[in-house]
Amino acid sequence: MASRIINHSKKLKHVSALLRRDHVVPFRCFSNSTQPSLIGKEDIFKARLNYSSVERISKCGTGNVTMLSGISTTSTKLSSTMAGPKLFKEFISSQMRSVRGFSSSSDLPPHQEIGMPSLSPTMTEGNIARWLKKEGDKVAPGEVLCEVETDKATVEMECMEEGFLAKIVKEEGAKEIQVGEVIAITVEDEEDIQKFKDYTPSSDTGPAAPEAKPAPSPPKEEKVEKPASAPEAKISKPSSAPSEDRIFASPLARKLAEDNNVPLSSIKGTGPEGRIVKADVEDFLASGSKETTAKPSKQVDSKVPALDYVDIPHTQIRKVTASRLAFSKQTIPHYYLTVDTCVDKMMGLRSQLNSFQEASGGKRISVNDLVIKAAALALRKVPQCNSSWTDEYIRQFKNVNINVAVQTENGLYVPVVKDADKKGLSTIGEEVRFLAQKAKENSLKPEDYEGGTFTVSNLGGPFGIKQFCAVINPPQAAILAIGSAEKRVVPGAGPDQYNVASYMSVTLSCDHRVIDGAIGAEWLKAFKGYIETPESMLL
Repeated sequence: MASRIINHSKKLKHVSALLRRDHVVPFRCFSNSTQPSLIGKEDIFKARLNYSSVERISKCGTGNVTMLSGISTTSTKLSSTMAGPKLFKEFISSQMRSVRGFSSSSDLPPHQEIGMPSLSPTMTEGNIARWLKKEGDKVAPGEVLCEVETDKATVEMECMEEGFLAKIVKEEGAKEIQVGEVIAITVEDEEDIQKFKDYTPSSDTGPAAPEAKPAPSPPKEEKVEKPASAPEAKISKPSSAPSEDRIFASPLARKLAEDNNVPLSSIKGTGPEGRIVKADVEDFLASGSKETTAKPSKQVDSKVPALDYVDIPHTQIRKVTASRLAFSKQTIPHYYLTVDTCVDKMMGLRSQLNSFQEASGGKRISVNDLVIKAAALALRKVPQCNSSWTDEYIRQFKNVNINVAVQTENGLYVPVVKDADKKGLSTIGEEVRFLAQKAKENSLKPEDYEGGTFTVSNLGGPFGIKQFCAVINPPQAAILAIGSAEKRVVPGAGPDQYNVASYMSVTLSCDHRVIDGAIGAEWLKAFKGYIETPESMLL
């Protein structure tokens, strides 16, 4: 097509008509004013592409052409102007990995490729938990297409444009889908749905760019192809030589090895390209390796019993938890501080508050609610522990947001109670119960677990663990591990007097880069004060 236009110069006057063909690169012209641009198409090509429209046509050819600027459009026709608000709407929708597809074939109309979005800052891949729309359904902006299992929770993915769901590329239950990978196709017209029945997404426009360079000069293409074929032949030979399924040996060497019950895989060939020859087999027999290799194999086969096991696939939350905790222990210098706190007064205050709650129809306050409140007030009193480490500075947070560890069937979640130092005990309790229920239902949203500055993990009340050391949740600098309360005999006022009191062990895990030992001890002292004198939390 391009060569015909160049060779027949009398047809160049129809360039403006040729530019409107489907195979020409689609792009949009933009203007700072609201008036249509009067610049001609040839001037546009010169300004945007540094060569004329005729040269552009000769370079495009009839193959696939990469779209300029990556902005999705709704037509394959050229447009000379575009208003500002419409441009912003299309550009924002393009940030959601929604790419408009074009085709020079009449069988593939304009369509939209919906990619796996990045739904959290640490997300690199996701799973399709459930499709809420079926192929052929009409979709509108704001409607939920599917539920995506991210590295932290299951999040609803909404549609950005109106149309019809033509093809579901990644079925329900698909796992380890990379961010940006196509998961569905939408079209504008309902009659175009059937044309995508057997559609498979292409592998981006990456390969097309290198092909566009050698296209104008055939001699360069030949030079590129010849060296490309040479390494393929070289690579194929050595890859087959060391294969365990195929071992190269001469017929005489193979016969000699079979007669002596010697596996060829245990003989190293010295012939061309590692080929086993007769001399290799004779050397192997002479060295006595046959006896030494045969005996261990029989012992292993006869003595090792078969193990019965079940392989449980990793969930996204399990993989992320493993990687983050491994990163924490490998990069954060942990140290641990433990203190015993008397909880008799706190339990008495809790009993009084719960009587008021029951009388007013409210929910009961738990020990964990009091612990969260005391930790938040201690952080406000010792703000050095409400910080995180970076390579350039230590960031000290003014907000006190407490993450609460919640164990579920799917894994460990840490929803956040924001501004816990400013909230009452009943409000903290309601939020913790609500977030814990969402965690068990695997329906937490990013705002439910992001933004924490300190974490509390309680294994004492639910499980009766006396004391443990928790792993810091990066990028935070500390985490508090709560053990169970137990009654102890303690000295009384007189020499022969003894009292019984309830004590709870708490352990603070600190990042030594941020929190020095004395600072950690000062925080524990403040926390112990609030627990043993709970009335001070009400001030």
